[in-house]
Amino acid sequence: MSAEDGWVPQTRLGKKVAEGEIETMEEALNSGLPLKEAELVDQLVPDLEDEVLDINMVQRMTDSGRRVKFRCVVVVGNRDGLIGYAEGRDDQVGGAIQKAIDIGKLNLVKIPLGSGSWEDEPGGDHSLIRNATGKAGSVEVEIQPAPKGLGLAAAETPRKVLELAGVEDAWTKSHGNTRTTVNLAKATYNALENAAEARVPQRVREQQREVVEE
Repeated sequence: MSAEDGWVPQTRLGKKVAEGEIETMEEALNSGLPLKEAELVDQLVPDLEDEVLDINMVQRMTDSGRRVKFRCVVVVGNRDGLIGYAEGRDDQVGGAIQKAIDIGKLNLVKIPLGSGSWEDEPGGDHSLIRNATGKAGSVEVEIQPAPKGLGLAAAETPRKVLELAGVEDAWTKSHGNTRTTVNLAKATYNALENAAEARVPQRVREQQREVVEE
């Protein structure tokens, strides 16, 4: 994708992608530059998939009366270590879905896949390399590496998130109000995000936060 396709990069990271200086999503995430353009994700990860987890109608009172919007919860991933989560709101269902997908692309993280179970053989890339825990609201989700062939021992919502992330074998535990799809999905994503951050030294993470886009 380039200017000829209708995308004109507006950020340093976008320009580096358009000019070929950055060729993979992992390079983009490790650059320390903020990810602000969904279009560059389309270029770097053309096989990205999306899954709608929940659509809800929300209402709020305004000066002009009751206003109704739709809230959509979406995860995006390439089934090979990349996963993103987002919520989108709009007056129309289609608009809410598209907003959530675009935001989800900007929330992509790279998960370190491996074979972290003591029962497994080393060198695989079908599970996580260590336990990971995430919270959202009252919900807490723990993901434990499992040996190859076990599959995903998880409820439907965490299963969909893990599948798009590329995790094939894992045990999961959840606590709290797990009937709330939003918090259950977000807690699962937060656990994967914590697993991604655990592979980056604290010094590097601090340096990345200090990078300010010109």
